[in-house]
Order: sequence, then structure tokens, then C-alpha cells
Amino acid sequence: IGEEVLLKGLEREVDADFYTSVTRPPSVYRGNPFQIEAALAYGGRETDELARVLRFANRTPLLYQQSACAIARAVTRTSWRNYGISQSRGALPSGPITIVVHMASVWVPFTSEGKEAIAHYPEIMKDIKLALQECGRRVGAFVNKRKKELEEGRKRAYIEKYIPHIGIGLKEII
Repeated sequence: IGEEVLLKGLEREVDADFYTSVTRPPSVYRGNPFQIEAALAYGGRETDELARVLRFANRTPLLYQQSACAIARAVTRTSWRNYGISQSRGALPSGPITIVVHMASVWVPFTSEGKEAIAHYPEIMKDIKLALQECGRRVGAFVNKRKKELEEGRKRAYIEKYIPHIGIGLKEII
């Protein structure tokens, strides 16, 4: 799909404050080449709902059996707390986050003939997790920057609140 197209699609469909995308270099499992792409949208609405995970295989959305899919398992096994996003143990991250993962391959290893979930091959799981971690690092930097700006604004408000009193006190001392 490509990083630019994933970002454009996310920006059009999801109202968020931050968007990022990453394309992993091609890898091989059991002699079959594959490539993982991930995109992430963060912010916009404040919510305690679980993250929305959009799964694709060869540009086709995977709508059913999310819990049986390698993509969903990799998302839950990624430690999102390291990136400033809350997550309960063994669950999807919570908050205003949308995660998109796409697997392109000449032979996608589905779990069944229904082509509803991707099989849990270690090579695939590793690449998905690496792509998610790269997106996580980027969103973590954004979250930390936002927290720092809020803290700076809070401190500035205290200074603005008390500076007139300090000025009066200094005037009396001098």
C-alpha cells in the first residue's frame, strides 16, 4: 500500500492529532516473501475505550476472528505502556488510538479457508511487532512532548498568578 497512502487513508477516516506510518523491509517465512506495513492514529477524542485495530492482508480487510489473528496478538503483546499509552495486561491498548496493520505476501498464511485471520508464524509476529514498536516510539515522542507542554503551561500559570504579589513584595523591600 505504501506509507503515504496509509497516512492519507487514516487522515481521511480518523480524526486524530498525530499520524504515523512505517513499512518494514521484505522478509521470508517458510520460503514465502512478505512485507508488513503499519500505521497509527492517536488523539482527537478522549476515551477509555480499547484501541481500534484494522487488519488487512493483500489490501483486503480482515473483518472476522480478530482474536485468532497474528496481527491482534502482536498488538496485545506489544508493551504500549513504554510509549505513554495505557494498556491492561493481555488486552489491547486503551485510549484514542487506531492501529492499521497490512500484510502483503504472495501466499498469506490464513488460519482457515475462510481467510479471516493470519496464522501465528514467528517470523510474521516478529515483523508485525517491530513495525508496531516503531510506530509506538513515534507516538511516544508525541505524547511526551504534549505532556511536557501541558506541564510547562501549568507552571507558567502559577508564575503569572503570583508574579504581581512578588513584584509588590519586592517593591516594599527595596
